[in-house]
Amino acid sequence: MGGVERTVFDDGETAGISDGVAEFYSAVGKLIKFFRERAGLTQRQLAKMSGYSEDLVGAIERGVRTPRIEYLTLVDGLLNAEGALKVIADDVMKAKIRVSERHPAFSKAFTSEEHRAIEIHDYSTMVIPGLLQTEAYIRALYEMRRPLLSPEQVDEWVATRLARKEILARWPMPVVTWVVDESVLRRPLGGWDVHSEQLQHLLKVGKMRGPELQIMPLDRLTHAGMGGSFTLLTPPNRPQIGYVAAQHVNRLITDPAEVRNMAARYSSIRAQALSLRESLALIEQILGER
Repeated sequence: MGGVERTVFDDGETAGISDGVAEFYSAVGKLIKFFRERAGLTQRQLAKMSGYSEDLVGAIERGVRTPRIEYLTLVDGLLNAEGALKVIADDVMKAKIRVSERHPAFSKAFTSEEHRAIEIHDYSTMVIPGLLQTEAYIRALYEMRRPLLSPEQVDEWVATRLARKEILARWPMPVVTWVVDESVLRRPLGGWDVHSEQLQHLLKVGKMRGPELQIMPLDRLTHAGMGGSFTLLTPPNRPQIGYVAAQHVNRLITDPAEVRNMAARYSSIRAQALSLRESLALIEQILGER
């Protein structure tokens, strides 16, 4: 299917779904529990041996979180399962993809976390960040996608992405910052009329009280964001998580060390970017060049 978005989860996704997928996850969890108990290990002991949290080990065994392929491979050896857990790894991945197809425009797990987040930080190198996109810009992105999407699919995905913008109308609004590469502002996707409206919308949001928009200029000699776009989310009462998306494969990152590295990188990117005032001036300059 040309329109499928795949999501690879660092430590599993919530398994509250139907069509037999939740039951399959539950069976996988029971199988892991069987081998753990046969090995005479507690969840805490397995967590320590595997390097995963005890809460995650328990959630996987209860079937409410889905294991990574790496986790199945690791615990197969730790529990002397003799390949029984490795052999189901492909089926687990297929189930994850099946779940992601229910919310194809973007990761279901990501949008869920984004909706609850008390902080959202986004660095974008290719397109305007989703929460800042106008309807015409969103439609242009989906209509130019290859393989082609059906008109009905485009309409559905546009509506779903627009619904995410409710986050910016809430009170209190989460802490939201964006850093956008200057090249994005100079790429007139959808034609100049669409692009001009999009730039005008950036100016409007940039003047709002609360959100902070910065532009990373093309003339920087050092650039901490050359690794590509990413997003940082801070859920309430939980550690910060990361998210990256490339070629319709999405990755939700929960590993503390990796998220810390992403946060440090984002701090450097913001320090290297233009200030808010300078960023708005650059957007106005680009609008005036046409």
